[in-house]
Amino acid sequence: MRIRAFCCGVGLSVLAQAGVAQEAQPQRWVSAGGAISEWVVALGAEQRLVGVDSTSQQPPSLKALPSIGYQRQLAAEGILALRPDLLVGSEEMGPPPVLAQLGAAGVRIERLSAAGDLPALKGNVRRLGELLGEPERAEAVLVDLDARLARQAHWLHSAQQTQAIPGVLLLVGQGGGSLLVAGSGTSADWLLENAGGRNLAAHPGYKAFSSEALAALDPHVLLVTDRSLRGAEVLKAILAQNPGLASSRAVREGRVLVVDPTLLVGGLGPRTLETLGAWSAAFYPQQPPLDDGAP
Repeated sequence: MRIRAFCCGVGLSVLAQAGVAQEAQPQRWVSAGGAISEWVVALGAEQRLVGVDSTSQQPPSLKALPSIGYQRQLAAEGILALRPDLLVGSEEMGPPPVLAQLGAAGVRIERLSAAGDLPALKGNVRRLGELLGEPERAEAVLVDLDARLARQAHWLHSAQQTQAIPGVLLLVGQGGGSLLVAGSGTSADWLLENAGGRNLAAHPGYKAFSSEALAALDPHVLLVTDRSLRGAEVLKAILAQNPGLASSRAVREGRVLVVDPTLLVGGLGPRTLETLGAWSAAFYPQQPPLDDGAP
């Protein structure tokens, strides 16, 4: 009888501990930063999201969730109204006083890396897997990512045997004006380089350039995005406010790509491989497109 009672006691203790561990996992999430929100969805946890910031636009289903505003200008009241257990975002989110206020109110704050490189991407996915109680799923996602990156690298090596590496630039505008050029250390720079381009901007971070200076760099391919415009309106507005760009080789030859600005927020996200494939195809048009076996 004592043995049975002891075993029952141990069993109940284990079940209680498991219940506490499961309960400790945050169930109501608010996410700030497009790439972070996309990874939450990719890891199968979209149902835990009760709110997202304005940069979290993919997948489209996220647009149905309450918005907490722009990731750098969060307000405590709107977030607390959603009764979250957790606010997860990139290190870009803020301002710090609001984060402190949320923490004091009992909201758990998790800040992940916004660095545009592979170690940061993997670290973010692993941490999200831990928070979700799904570390094995996170590792499976990374194994698939590595395999697809290897196929991308092999395709790129083959393309560069017969085609020269193009000089490229990525411009970020605001209504067509206030152009910033993506330099080293940015997610854009990592994507450009790993898609097979040579970023002509050597400065760190984002820097303003005149349209004449941009035209003088004369990129083979120009990538453009805008914080307030989408689609064909982006290039139209940029050329209207920066007419000197019209003389650049990329514009003359029609080698201009319009980029979704949410790709560049919060680090590298699940669309990284899709983006590399699209950009590589534009950089090396004579090479048959890569079919990387993605689902």
